[in-house]
Amino acid sequence: MESLLGTAIKAAVQAGNGIMEIYSDENADFGVEMKSDNSPLTIADRKSDGIIASYLSKTGIPLLGEEIKNSPYEERKNWNLLWVVDPLDGTKEFIKRNGEFTVNIALVENSAPILGVIYVPAKNTLYFGLSGFGSRMAENVSARESCDDIMARSRQMPPGGNSCRPYTVVASRSHLSPETEAFIAERKKVYPDLVTVSAGSSLKICLVCEGKADVYPRFAPTMEWDTAAGDAIARAMGLRCTLPDGITPLSYNKAELRNPWFVVER
Repeated sequence: MESLLGTAIKAAVQAGNGIMEIYSDENADFGVEMKSDNSPLTIADRKSDGIIASYLSKTGIPLLGEEIKNSPYEERKNWNLLWVVDPLDGTKEFIKRNGEFTVNIALVENSAPILGVIYVPAKNTLYFGLSGFGSRMAENVSARESCDDIMARSRQMPPGGNSCRPYTVVASRSHLSPETEAFIAERKKVYPDLVTVSAGSSLKICLVCEGKADVYPRFAPTMEWDTAAGDAIARAMGLRCTLPDGITPLSYNKAELRNPWFVVER
């Protein structure tokens, strides 16, 4: 599995480098199109998707992703192992040029994410986790750096939170629902000094994993490729994305690829 982790890291970092070539060009036309669900698609999404596919296709493991024509469930249900990919999570943040977008790659086995890689191209920060290995992060990542070097200098993300800061809730920058606001109000009764922070894309899960936030409630639509990588990283360090009951984990490669509401909590 560690070789597959290396492949996913290489794919994510190289895809992120491709995204930044477009993002850093002040004169670039992002080529924004609107998909059938009214979400945006750019040339950076397509470029990243092509780079990732060039790496993952060599593994012989089928792929489920946002920017490809996915196989019907009658075929997918027989996949015990599959990649779940979002080549550019946070396209709205990319278009806004706020840097809060990520590349998400996960490996799912029997409906559970067991490997996850999240790369933040604008910050050169990498998060990754593997079941039985733990979860780590590396900063100042370069596309010229070898995967072995990145992994060797990465640091373990601790399972414990940060007691030196107020109780922190992380919420979506683009999708703050009334239900999320109600959740925050309830927690504020228990933690009067509660603070909220906003972030885009899968960075919200990363903030909880890193210990910069205590909980991320998501009471708004997401798809499997939005959460699989972050969920894998969380699970590898003893956390996980669950339904609001705090017990039932999210499941992947479902007939319906939309996620139910969930909470990630330390």
